[in-house]
Amino acid sequence: MTDEHLFSVEEANALLPDLRKSLVAVQKARQVVLSGGERVRRSASANGGGRQGQVYWEALAALRREVEAITARGIVLRDADTGLVDFPTRREGTEAFLCWRLGEDRIAYWHGPDTGFASRQPL
Repeated sequence: MTDEHLFSVEEANALLPDLRKSLVAVQKARQVVLSGGERVRRSASANGGGRQGQVYWEALAALRREVEAITARGIVLRDADTGLVDFPTRREGTEAFLCWRLGEDRIAYWHGPDTGFASRQPL
């Protein structure tokens, strides 16, 4: 965690409105990619994938773009399905993560670097 940006609770909370939009976009694009991948693979040899191929490749590009935008901010995407993310921080001088999941109103939990969601503690 030494070169990573460390977030305050206030700073992480300020990012949540944009992060919510990005995570919803990630989830939608991921669903298209997961559901369409096999169909595109089967049809690609015959017609390049057609409209399904275009939708698939657009979703794949959107997924990559959104995930890269999230990680470029120093946010750790833990689970795209649930929208679980961690924000690197320090608590009492020790490395830690502020833990948040899509659907929660604000950052309200944290956990250590060797634990995860199941071990998160209230702030």
